[in-house]
Amino acid sequence: MRLPTIFILITVMLDAVGIGLIMPIMPDLIREVQGGTLADAALWGGVMSTVFAVMQFLFSPVIGNLSDSVGRRPILLVSLFVMALDYLVMALAGSMWLLLVGRIVGGITAATHGTASAYIADISKPEDKAANFGMLGAAFGMGFVLGPLIGGVLGEFGTRAPFYAAAILASLNFVLGYFVMRETVTDKTRRTFHWTRANPFGAFRSIARVPGIAPLLWAYFLYSVAIYVYPAIWSYFTQERFGWSPQMIGLSLGIFGFLMAVVQGGVLRYAIRWFGERRTIIYGQLFDFVGFGLLAFISSGTLALLLIPITAIGAVVPPALQAIMSKAVADDQQGELQGVMTAVHALSMIVSPLMMASVFSFFTREGTAIYLPGAPFLLSLVLMSIGLVIFMRARIAVT
Repeated sequence: MRLPTIFILITVMLDAVGIGLIMPIMPDLIREVQGGTLADAALWGGVMSTVFAVMQFLFSPVIGNLSDSVGRRPILLVSLFVMALDYLVMALAGSMWLLLVGRIVGGITAATHGTASAYIADISKPEDKAANFGMLGAAFGMGFVLGPLIGGVLGEFGTRAPFYAAAILASLNFVLGYFVMRETVTDKTRRTFHWTRANPFGAFRSIARVPGIAPLLWAYFLYSVAIYVYPAIWSYFTQERFGWSPQMIGLSLGIFGFLMAVVQGGVLRYAIRWFGERRTIIYGQLFDFVGFGLLAFISSGTLALLLIPITAIGAVVPPALQAIMSKAVADDQQGELQGVMTAVHALSMIVSPLMMASVFSFFTREGTAIYLPGAPFLLSLVLMSIGLVIFMRARIAVT
């Protein structure tokens, strides 16, 4: 594997690490800075998570469009530099407002996932795009595994230690990228930056003009909302249904993240070769349907663990969808498309937790007419089914 590709994979992994890094230490950090109860800390934590996702949603199309104009290299390097400074600010922050500003800036710098995807699209042959996007997904999945792990281990040395570590990692990756990354946007593919296409809604309208793209974006959005049921309610669901401890919950999420990385980094390549992108997406969602349907009703924690490899196979869907859309747009729209897809994913991270948590609360609260902790998985099954129907009806050239 070439050094520029390694740099891109590390960059994407750091985006995910930044999301999960603060999870283990955030309750203690907020109470250290602000004081108050755990409930107060949870409220502030929710605000910061939402702000992070909103910034990703707003700035992903901006950064994606900028990368089509000024190039992938300067966008990624500047973002990494700012990311390192942001972690240092959060490590030294003595007020909630400074922490909040840190998460705002962090959400913007994490919006470079689309630019990294555009770089991979630039260097990939059409037949290799799905597999290479799968590697990006695997790197992101490993970041989700490593983020909480790093945060938990280093949190033993103080609530600020994880931020110093993240700043060092971002700085080292900046140095690597500075020396090994070459620019892939040429004069032939460079496109003038326009604010009308850089805001999320303008970018959606621009990309949606490509025949067949709009329904695929809807399918991608519905899939993202549905699959986000795992981080949204898994901790609450498994504690309510199986009585799992925090350690068991963390272990199960770690296994799921690892297996998703294996599927996207290895299994996907063979699935595309054997079935093509269209059938890979359909078959992958069938595995999700089985997992959702069983999780909605089972009462055995052991069976839930055994289902993890089955549900992880569904991880073939996002990179295969991404590849289809990437092949449908022009070379000078790759950054714009990937920025839009990152924004769609960020929007799902805003919508899904609220939706899934509300359904879980309704079906588990005292006096509920129907007690069903797994109800959010049924909602996910319905949403994913609608997305699959939209995908199958989309008129676009797929293999």
